[in-house]
Amino acid sequence: MPTDRVVSPVVELLTKPHCHLCADARTVVAAVCEELGVPWREVSTADAPDLVERFAEEIPVLLIDGVQRDFWKIDEARLRRLLAP
Repeated sequence: MPTDRVVSPVVELLTKPHCHLCADARTVVAAVCEELGVPWREVSTADAPDLVERFAEEIPVLLIDGVQRDFWKIDEARLRRLLAP
């Protein structure tokens, strides 16, 4: 039976402590996700050291549904397009 239930994308922002680019990215992701009603979560490399090896110099990294979509500077307009229904 078909359902009209809309599933939100999984939005994750990978950050590291004491990172000014991460703070800027957090602001953009929080604002866009709040505006669009999309939940998101922040994952710190301090809590997930395996991410440091995988993403090293690219942090902050934006993942949507497990796919890397942006890094360093999160583009607000691009994020809005990626999350648009």
